[in-house]
Amino acid sequence: MSTHHFTRAGRLPRTRARAVAATAAGAAVVLLLAGCGGDGGGGGEATDAEFNDGETGIVNPSDQTGGTLRYAISADFDSPDPGNTYYAFSWNFSRYYARTLLTYVEEPGEGGTELQPDLAEEMPEPNEDATEWTVRIKQGLTYEDGSPITAQDIKYAIARSNFGDQALPNGPKYFQDLLADSEDYEGPYADVTNPLEGFDGIETPDDHTLVFHLDQSFAEFPYVLIQPQTAPVPPDADRGEQYQSQVVSSGPYKFDGEYRPGVSLNLVRNEEWDPETDPTRRALPDRIEVQIGVDQNEIDQRLVNGDLDVDLAGSGVGPAMKGTLISDEESKRNVDNPQTNTLRYVNVNTVVEPLDDLACRQAVMYAANRDSLQRAWGGDTGGDVATQIMPAALPGADPDMNPYPSENGEGDLDMARQKLEECGEPDGFTTSIGARADRPSDVSTAEALQAALARVGIDTEIKQYPSDTYTNTQAGSPDFVHENELGLTVYGWAPDWASGYGFMSKILDGDAIQSAGNANISELDDPQINEWFDEVVTVEDQAERADIYRQIDERAMEQAAILPAVFERTVLYRPSTLTNVYYHAGYSMYDYMSLGTTRE
Repeated sequence: MSTHHFTRAGRLPRTRARAVAATAAGAAVVLLLAGCGGDGGGGGEATDAEFNDGETGIVNPSDQTGGTLRYAISADFDSPDPGNTYYAFSWNFSRYYARTLLTYVEEPGEGGTELQPDLAEEMPEPNEDATEWTVRIKQGLTYEDGSPITAQDIKYAIARSNFGDQALPNGPKYFQDLLADSEDYEGPYADVTNPLEGFDGIETPDDHTLVFHLDQSFAEFPYVLIQPQTAPVPPDADRGEQYQSQVVSSGPYKFDGEYRPGVSLNLVRNEEWDPETDPTRRALPDRIEVQIGVDQNEIDQRLVNGDLDVDLAGSGVGPAMKGTLISDEESKRNVDNPQTNTLRYVNVNTVVEPLDDLACRQAVMYAANRDSLQRAWGGDTGGDVATQIMPAALPGADPDMNPYPSENGEGDLDMARQKLEECGEPDGFTTSIGARADRPSDVSTAEALQAALARVGIDTEIKQYPSDTYTNTQAGSPDFVHENELGLTVYGWAPDWASGYGFMSKILDGDAIQSAGNANISELDDPQINEWFDEVVTVEDQAERADIYRQIDERAMEQAAILPAVFERTVLYRPSTLTNVYYHAGYSMYDYMSLGTTRE
């Protein structure tokens, strides 16, 4: 997950059929664009925990309160504003100060993908055909200043994130896609005196009720309500993208001073938070500190030394530390190596020349060395080799799918050269590979691909960019991609919820292409795939939907729009002083809200 939704210039969006079987939504997994949660340090008393105990159970369970929980990250938030973020770690972290209508259950394993009320009094009530959903919020909810949280504040928060030319750029636009009677609404910034005038997709008959009107039935709609975009925002406090400096808290913590981009974000207890209304948050630490812009190798070393508690980015330790931890039996006891639903891959752009020719894209697929791509992610502990797009846990995934086979996974260079002949580039061609500079495994992936492609005369230049802008203004900007000839871009994706639609629609549907924050970075606009995405949400039978998802996966691979590298495994180091540690399937990382510390 890591996307937004604007239509491409000069193109009208297709009317999207949105019906999904009224049988109800299976497990959901958010993702995001990053992977898993951090860990940290030696120091502290020994525990009985063993390798990977945090994947299926809770390590160091405790109700001890107090202390400071210390996070660090090598890049930065895309934004700490709950309405303007799409990184998985940010969705997870923002729960400290932003409550949403629904949230995930606090539980290891598959149970962690089940939903429960947060601001909502109970689970949403659909009408007969799931085109209308009623949500009632709890009484007595307040912001950090003691003022009441209302249904209108939640409606306003959704409006600012999804509608109008000034809508916040980061984050998915599911509400924009799904809500009826809102096509002409210009967003809350168009008329500041009546910011919700014309926004008829959501009714608020009173201060504690929201009624969502959808343009089509959509039985998985409750999963949309876990998004941080449903965290309330008082209209008088909103400053657009600058609201990130001092988000008004609805959760157990509030900002301690302003967020300092590239430097820090600190939280202290919100004395107005009422735990009686919020049984889902432990809120154990007294203070939470985030250091921003710390080198990844330094983060890893500080985690192991006990000078840090959690790597906020949630993508695990870097390659250098990964090998050390896995090979040392004592250190390994503090390590979790969970299998995630995150696909690490390379976008093969379908517009940048000469990759606009299918045969040239297929040459890249055949020339790639999957063995070296896996090694770039740390070998078996870093991920399982991927030859299809959908993770095996999702209905319709076919792990046997492998349209570009080769001996030992090292590439079929004869077929690659044949495809180069077909696309009129017999001597190869030149293009660029985009990667996030502060993510060593991304850079290693780019280097492995560069070496593999050079074997058939495809010369590449690696261009590195910071994570916090990569998904919005570099890889996520088609204009930037074209101008800089980024034919190939290293990326990662996890499902917004656990279905083929929740995983693939934003990265493969032509209607998902947008001018900023674009997740369909390959710019695949295949009519057959687009048609299948329109069709699948109208199909009630789950097995039939799964088969359509398999067909989408297969055709996207045939179109050579995505070069899968690995289904990620993260190496997470948890300090012995960290309590209530477990891998949460809903966020594909540790559950940040459950964590505490035994340090003073």
